[in-house]
Amino acid sequence: QVQLAESGGGSVQDGGSLRLSCAAAGVRFSSRCMGWFRQSPGKEREEVASIYSGDTSYTDSVRGRFAISKDSAKNTLYLQMNSLKPEDSAMYYCAAGRVGCYSSECCRQALRIDAWGQGTQVTVSP
Repeated sequence: QVQLAESGGGSVQDGGSLRLSCAAAGVRFSSRCMGWFRQSPGKEREEVASIYSGDTSYTDSVRGRFAISKDSAKNTLYLQMNSLKPEDSAMYYCAAGRVGCYSSECCRQALRIDAWGQGTQVTVSP
């Protein structure tokens, strides 16, 4: 059974930084992609970043500011968020792709996600 637990969210000011972590159990990073999604009130959940092996993908609005990475030894996924903007405020979710999703692109679609974490809130004030 896949279990994902996010941490690291919080409140920062415009231009600040946060690092999200996702502790994964029941997942082998070599067997599937992993990703981060976010959702703010009244909006659909959107993909933020995804990773498989050394292959990464980012949504346009965060490219150059966010960096996704993983530590396979610790079975932990990370999202380093720099130059945060108020529009980045949302609940951030860790996601595990279906087994056999061997590319970062595979984790960009919610339909291909096999498991979700509970989420961690990020709030960026002007």
